[in-house]
Parts: sequence; C-alpha cells; structure tokens
Amino acid sequence: MDKQIILDAFMFRHACKEFDPEAKISEEDFLFILETARLSPSSFGFEPWLFLVVQDMDFRRKLLPHTWGGKTQIPTASHFLVCLAMKTPLLKFDSAGIAEFMRTIQELPEERITARTEYYATFQQSDFRLLDSDRAMFDWACKQCYIAQANMMTAAALIGIDSCPIEGYAQDKVDEVLAEDFGVDLDEYGVAYMLAFGYRVKPARRKKRRPLEQMVRWF
Repeated sequence: MDKQIILDAFMFRHACKEFDPEAKISEEDFLFILETARLSPSSFGFEPWLFLVVQDMDFRRKLLPHTWGGKTQIPTASHFLVCLAMKTPLLKFDSAGIAEFMRTIQELPEERITARTEYYATFQQSDFRLLDSDRAMFDWACKQCYIAQANMMTAAALIGIDSCPIEGYAQDKVDEVLAEDFGVDLDEYGVAYMLAFGYRVKPARRKKRRPLEQMVRWF
C-alpha cells in the first residue's frame, strides 16, 4: 500500500462531534472495523475486552444523561460502541478463565500453561504490581483496550468512516446503567471507553500537532 494513503487516513480522522443521522454504515464495513479490534494485540494475548454495540436508541438514551462528552454523538452515530475492560476476578493469574483461555483459545499444552501461569503471576505480583489494588488491574486492562480502539478508528478512517472516542462520562453512573439495563456484572467488567462511528455533517478543522523533533528523542 502507498504510505501516503495511510497518512491521509490519519489526517482524515478526527473526533467527530456530530454525525449525519441518516447516513448508515453498512454491515460489511462495521464488521470489518470490529475485526480489526478482534485482531488487535494485548498483553499476554489475553484480550481483556468485551464490546457492546448499542444500536437500540432506548438503550443509548439510558447512557446519555451520564455521558456529557457524547450529547451529540450518541443520538446521531450510525454505530455506538461501549468497550468493557475485565477486572481482577477474570484476569488474576490463578483464575479459571485465564487457564481455560490458554487451553482453548491459545491452544497451549498443559506444560506450557503451567509455565506461562508462573510468568504471568510474577508479572502481576512484582513486575507491574497489579495485585496491589483492583484499580491497578483495571487500569492495566484498559490500556490493552485502547490498542483496539486505535485500530478501529484507523481502520474506519481508511474506508472513509468517521469516529469519536468518548471519555466524557460519569464512570460510576454509567457502570450502574450497564449493570441495571445491560446485565453487566460489575465485579467482572467496567467501562473503559465509548466509541461512536458514522459520517460527519461538518468538515473537520485543520489537524494541529507538534513537529516530530519536539516529540522524539534519538539515542
């Protein structure tokens, strides 16, 4: 691929604040975007995410009062996604889910599972100290989720679809809605971010970034 095509997509991408509510993303295109999330890397390859695609406007309206950063995006987006990050019970090194993931998804033999669990335990206990608090573990999981977010936004831009990442929300209130109306177990998941997709109604402003020499140091 011509490298300029990729750079043009990055120039095209912006945090779209309002979408054309009549312009809908095709099922094929949105599944393509989701596939780039599915193929995204994560630490240890454990994929600590769950994506809720919220197309029902009644469900979107439940989130709206607590999402001050999405007042125009949520009602107008063609597709609206909430990314959930896993919490300690699902990610701790000795959880049944992690062992089962290595066995069935990563297709590792039992001896590899035992060895990898030991590495993972050291990583959580001392290298990154993720077991010091549930918040430390959740924040680590959210970092992995953001890799998938970036890939989805770039993939969308490459095919001419706009997006807007949303962090402007009251996390506790959104979690309550997810538990009460979406059936999310808050012991296992919390919201990492929201992400809206669609087609812009207004042209984007000129992209402004620091020059490369101000943000890179070579050694």
